[in-house]
Amino acid sequence: MGLRAISNAVLDFKDVRVPAGNLIGQEGRGLKIALTTLNDGRLAIPNICVGAARSCLAIVRRWAGERVQWGKPIGRHEAIAHKIADIAGRTFAMESVANLATALSDHGGYDIRLEAAGAKEWNTFRGWEIIDETMQIRGGRGYETEHSLAGRGEEPIPVERMMRDFRINRIFEGSTEIMHLFMARELVDEHLQIAGALIDPDQPLAKKLAVLPRMAGFYAWWYPTRWLGWSHWPKYSAFGPLATHLRFVERASRKLARASFHGMLVHQARLQSKQAFLFRLVDIANESFAMAASVTRAHALAARRAPEAPAAVRTADAFCRSARRRVRALLRELWSNDDAARYRFGVDVLEGRQEWLEAGRIGAFGRKNARQGDARQVPQSD
Repeated sequence: MGLRAISNAVLDFKDVRVPAGNLIGQEGRGLKIALTTLNDGRLAIPNICVGAARSCLAIVRRWAGERVQWGKPIGRHEAIAHKIADIAGRTFAMESVANLATALSDHGGYDIRLEAAGAKEWNTFRGWEIIDETMQIRGGRGYETEHSLAGRGEEPIPVERMMRDFRINRIFEGSTEIMHLFMARELVDEHLQIAGALIDPDQPLAKKLAVLPRMAGFYAWWYPTRWLGWSHWPKYSAFGPLATHLRFVERASRKLARASFHGMLVHQARLQSKQAFLFRLVDIANESFAMAASVTRAHALAARRAPEAPAAVRTADAFCRSARRRVRALLRELWSNDDAARYRFGVDVLEGRQEWLEAGRIGAFGRKNARQGDARQVPQSD
């Protein structure tokens, strides 16, 4: 589909002998080394996404200022102005996330698995949104290839190619779903270590009772501290107008911690299969990470009186306002959703009970099933 400068091939190794002097690391540690390198790969992709987002921002800013509809540039219409605001804010946040995760990696001494996974997942998702909106703002010229545009004498802006090339970022180096599952497991890992035996139906009663003293000792301190604590003014006042967003992040983080614990109590051993619930927890964490990274970056620019500091503060504020809406919605949806109904309907579709929806397809791919649908006399709507 994209990345056409890369030639793919299947490599098949048979009877390959590696000299002892060419061994990387210790024998038997190869998987650990390979998995460790994923952190670097997962940091390369978020930085690549930043470059794509910057390009998109430049494209839409110029096009929305030049293209006139209904008597004024399309960027002056509220619907398009909102899209541009989101693109600009998310571009800043994506770069802030990538910079922070990369700095932690360069510093050394940190376990950055979560930061790398969060940067990879969040930047690829937001980057895809940005490219999709860029295509929408460019309209037909966005869908048209750069070669077609050049052939008509227009500037060959390759939005179509950007879309094809970018989409893979949500798949390789760990797909979006894998990143969610990995981070979700890390999120509840400590709970499982402390109370896992209690919620495991396969554990004997004696083992369940044995973990109660340890649970009581841990949660007697942990749970109250997820409720108690000052996260209002004047905390973080050194961050000026952006302090309110850090206070929000702290409150959201406490709610996130409580929700992960409540989820374990409610779903117990079924928690690992409640992927929609777990994915929302991860999304809240990633949005909070992006907010904190954006605020601290803007504050650092202001502290050293960088020329772009006032614009950075305003951009961080714009991004955080929209991110707060998303976090609030995700927190509500943790406990008010249609996850069970959607799962049951998805299984219905999987098992063929909604196959009538596929009837009437045209083309080689659907011809056989279309004839079968006709044979079953599937009712057709007007």
